[in-house]
Amino acid sequence: MNIHIKNGRLIDPHNKLDAQQDVFIADKRVVAIGKVPQGFAAEQVIDASGLIVIPGLVDVAARLREPGYEYRATLESEMEAAMAGGVTSLSCPPDTDPPLDEPGLVEMLKHRARSLNQSRVFPVGALTYGLKGEELTEMIELTEAGCKAFSQADTPLVDTRVLLRAMQYAATFGYRVWLRPQDAFLARDGVAHDGEVATRLGLPAIPVVAETTALCTMLQLARETGVKLHVCRISSAEGVELVRTAKRDGLAVTCDVSMNHMHLSETDIGYFDANCHLMPPLRSLRDRAALRAGLRDGTIDAICSNHSPVDEDAKQLPFAEAEAGATGIELLLPLVLKWAEEEKLALPDALARVTINPAQLLGVKMGHLSVGAHADVCVFDPAATWKVEPAALKSQGKNTPFNGYTMQGRVRHTIVEGKVAYSL
Repeated sequence: MNIHIKNGRLIDPHNKLDAQQDVFIADKRVVAIGKVPQGFAAEQVIDASGLIVIPGLVDVAARLREPGYEYRATLESEMEAAMAGGVTSLSCPPDTDPPLDEPGLVEMLKHRARSLNQSRVFPVGALTYGLKGEELTEMIELTEAGCKAFSQADTPLVDTRVLLRAMQYAATFGYRVWLRPQDAFLARDGVAHDGEVATRLGLPAIPVVAETTALCTMLQLARETGVKLHVCRISSAEGVELVRTAKRDGLAVTCDVSMNHMHLSETDIGYFDANCHLMPPLRSLRDRAALRAGLRDGTIDAICSNHSPVDEDAKQLPFAEAEAGATGIELLLPLVLKWAEEEKLALPDALARVTINPAQLLGVKMGHLSVGAHADVCVFDPAATWKVEPAALKSQGKNTPFNGYTMQGRVRHTIVEGKVAYSL
């Protein structure tokens, strides 16, 4: 379909473009910016007056819950949520049931996603079979099936010899290893940051050293092997400084942060609000400030939703017994806009963290609107305000720490591969 998006403010961080420009789409690609190409006849015109046109968002952590956890969410519901959030590309962690440790499972997931003609799905394969941390998966076969990186998701790999072998193998073939830093023993049974809130509420704590101990090990092994290491969901000031130092030393390391940790802290737990039971845990105000500073100076490369739908029964329990996780893919854009406004950051700089930067982490040619690029586009109204209400969310998971919050910025159109997949 030939689509003409007119009168919008086009922001493309990759091409350093921020101006009122029309976008012309044909044959699933961006065919021109600004001037109408010769012979172009629009079949659909989108008037983006007063709206902002950006590359479709890229989310590096969105659990779709299939296969195995369909009672929490289905592919259909979460892809619909992605469209409502302007997310046209996403990567899903391997902690499904069974885990994504066999090529057939990866191919099945990708086939199911393609059949919906919505967001592009880039699976992250399991680093070890069953995520048990014992035997390495066939990374070559998983890569051929469509995996863009390898991870243990939230399951710690306690055997450092296995981790070393995994990194050596991945480095040999140039594969990316994505790991969330948390020492299994220091974090055992913990549910909240080791601070005054956990102490006051009597909650089992996860100290910052649980993150930094694991992170130091990962960085040392990455230095030894030369692997491309991506640190998932950094949460502490000390963790940010370790990554900053590693980058300064020339280590091939990247890092992301959850949108929840950019805006919330341990104090938001209040009186046992299970919606704030997240992994990693919400930490101190000092840690939150350090995360924001790390985003500004480039230590942290990308912002993700860490979308983890949880069924209602698993949340309606005492805080320590409730399942960790929250829905978030529909809130990613407005929370990035909120961060940019609070930090007085230029929109192109802020939007780079959810477009071209995460695309580069995945090694995919998304996240930009160059002529010839995939026509994945998000058109949003920066002035529109809306209240987060569980019943109105497209995701099957209705639990979020932002329930009742007023958001500014709403997606009006999402285009994937040159087709309008969502309009409000």
